[in-house]
Amino acid sequence: MENKEHIQQHYIEYVLEHGRQPVSVFAFAKHLGISEQEFYQHFNSFEGLEQEVWRELFETTRVKVESQEVYMQYSVREKLLSFYYSWIEVLKNNRSFVVYTANKYPGRRFHTASTELYTFRNAFKEFAGELIREGRTTDEIIDRPYLSNRYADGFWMQALFVLNFWIKDQSKNFEQTDVAIEKAVNTSFDLLGRTPLDSIFDFAKFLYQSKN
Repeated sequence: MENKEHIQQHYIEYVLEHGRQPVSVFAFAKHLGISEQEFYQHFNSFEGLEQEVWRELFETTRVKVESQEVYMQYSVREKLLSFYYSWIEVLKNNRSFVVYTANKYPGRRFHTASTELYTFRNAFKEFAGELIREGRTTDEIIDRPYLSNRYADGFWMQALFVLNFWIKDQSKNFEQTDVAIEKAVNTSFDLLGRTPLDSIFDFAKFLYQSKN
């Protein structure tokens, strides 16, 4: 019986060679010499298969960075930088499939509702949530009323920015993407950490409470 990885690989090869999905699961299964039942034991649809590919690209990256001995010594900012740099390296090995997926959308740009990224998005936001919680304990990230519960969404938007930037990057070895990652992550942590505005807010809050 064909295993999950084999079906995935043949599907990726098919869409890259034909520029489209197979006309049906039946036709694709016949192409592989397996039954529809065998396909559905692993995936509920072609869309589900593509979602799994994207989730596995994320998981491969996460395992890669977290297995490094130095990772636990990193600040939260450095952990996110390490993830993005490693993620791009993983994506380079699958660039044709990434571009194929992006070509489904206007301007070759993924957006928050891109169905292929659904399970990846959930996994990434869980990962981001862990970094956010750690960042609060190290004071790299501070709580802000009405905003803190949106931090994970903000990091997801950042991941989409990195992905879309890389897809369109024409620089040698995608060097501009590395620069974009550094600037995006540094800016986000500069904003999520304590800023002069937080001091002003705390002072105003103190004055208000003192009057009451």
